[in-house]
Amino acid sequence: VQLQASGGGLVQEGGSLRLSCVASGRTFSTYSVGWFRQAPGKEREFISAISWSGRFTYYVDSVKGRFTIFRDDSKNTVYLQMSRLKPEDTAVYYCAADDQTHRWSVREYEYVTWGQGTQVTVSS
Repeated sequence: VQLQASGGGLVQEGGSLRLSCVASGRTFSTYSVGWFRQAPGKEREFISAISWSGRFTYYVDSVKGRFTIFRDDSKNTVYLQMSRLKPEDTAVYYCAADDQTHRWSVREYEYVTWGQGTQVTVSS
């Protein structure tokens, strides 16, 4: 599977954005997908994931209650709806797929198939 993230942009504090992670490949629905972000000078952060079934989700504490991950397998897409954005959310956002089908994991090292990033900038 190959992934492509999009939907980033410039938004004011308190605003919203929806990121999309579009996958190619017929078996997309069998992979769990995660979202990561990397701010300048900081390490990459694993912020959210959704299981291949859509039944399970994961959020890092800093985005809980503000971000929602969901998937539409008919469109081969996983979304990250981001609300009440803060300047500290500014980063390049990446999506990645698990390297095994039908597995749910919150171990970030198991998400190994990466798309290119999309820049999110939140102004104060």
